[in-house]
Amino acid sequence: MLPFTNRMSAGRLLASELAAYEGQPEIVVVGLPRGGVPVAFEIAQHLQAPVDVMVVRKVRLPWQPELALGAVASGGARVVNQDILKALNLSNYFIYSLIAKQEEEVERRESLFRRGYPAEPLHGRIVILVDDGAATGSTMLAAADAVRKQCPKEIVVALPVASRDAFEKIEANVDKCVCLATPAAFFSVSEWYEEFPQVGDEEVRDLLARSRTTSHKDMAFAHTAAR
Repeated sequence: MLPFTNRMSAGRLLASELAAYEGQPEIVVVGLPRGGVPVAFEIAQHLQAPVDVMVVRKVRLPWQPELALGAVASGGARVVNQDILKALNLSNYFIYSLIAKQEEEVERRESLFRRGYPAEPLHGRIVILVDDGAATGSTMLAAADAVRKQCPKEIVVALPVASRDAFEKIEANVDKCVCLATPAAFFSVSEWYEEFPQVGDEEVRDLLARSRTTSHKDMAFAHTAAR
């Protein structure tokens, strides 16, 4: 199975693992921009479900950007690595200034991607959260926390590949985690794809727009109105 050809092929493989959800009107597939959106789009097409985005931003040190202190997500969700904070002995003011900056970026990106369309309602829905992979799990955990605040019926995480540590953390914090591969040696998500181009903002916007032109949206609204 590894490496995956590209994000789209990974999405189709995940869709097969999620086939039990196909056609259920309460399903909504939520991709993490940018790389998770092409994967989510493929899953949504196969499951006949609407697709949306959950914007997540990692909180990084300016002088050591590869070290993530945590993550913030749509709806004000925050995941902070307390062990790293204690080890670095950073002031609360400094940490929360970094968090505030990323929260502003979350709002900006949501507006950019949705083009004025409202977010999909998640209350009472089965939410399938999707990314193209997980190295540490902090991004997906922040997304799951943001979804949980909206009282969904079920949170399902779908990943093509993840480190074993990330998979275990995610699986312990959601209702179900579907992951196609958890290789023992894991350095980066990109190494598990033959093609891993950068996903641009316009591609995310285009995929969301294409999803809105299908009948899936009507199915989701019908479910919402029936509750």
